[in-house]
Amino acid sequence: QVQLVESGGGLVQAGGSRRLSCAASGRTFSRYDMGWFRQAPGKEREFVGFIRWSGIVTSYGDSVKGRFSISRDNAKNTVYLQMNSLKPEDTAVYYCTAAPDGVGGSSWYGYEYRGQGTQVTVSS
Repeated sequence: QVQLVESGGGLVQAGGSRRLSCAASGRTFSRYDMGWFRQAPGKEREFVGFIRWSGIVTSYGDSVKGRFSISRDNAKNTVYLQMNSLKPEDTAVYYCTAAPDGVGGSSWYGYEYRGQGTQVTVSS
């Protein structure tokens, strides 16, 4: 089992930045691909990005490319989502996910473990 706990959400003004953290416990974190997804009220869940277990390969959804970045610190069992140039449409609950090496990707269903989510609200 892998337990995931997101933190860092809150209220931020448009144009601002925020960093979300996801702390993992349980099985060997360093062998898991880590993903971020988000869901706004009344909208479908959206892929934000993921990072391979090695930290070398990352991928992002079109709506956040160039503004968001994902990194990980395997020594701290933590993955980060740095969000810059935030827009009101980035308002959503952000979820951290984990999948065995090579299984992750852009699909929510490719991830075996999911956190409870953290709310990010961007005011205009």
